Amino acid sequence: MSAIVLESVLTCPHCGFAKRETMPTDACQFFYECGNCKTMLRPNPGDCCVFCSFGSVTCPPIQQQRGCCGSG
Repeated sequence: MSAIVLESVLTCPHCGFAKRETMPTDACQFFYECGNCKTMLRPNPGDCCVFCSFGSVTCPPIQQQRGCCGSG
């Protein structure tokens, strides 16, 4: 079983700014404000959180469901 990845790079779809963030393990993060353009990001339809929509790694609950990082 693979370890859960707790860091993800969020990339703003509006300005392209990217920032490494630590994901919460006990809840989904529904809102995220871009540090560059200040756009409030929300998950795409069907995604549980901003990390699943705009991150380089899906959130910890989704990683657990898929066997980590979508490989299961």
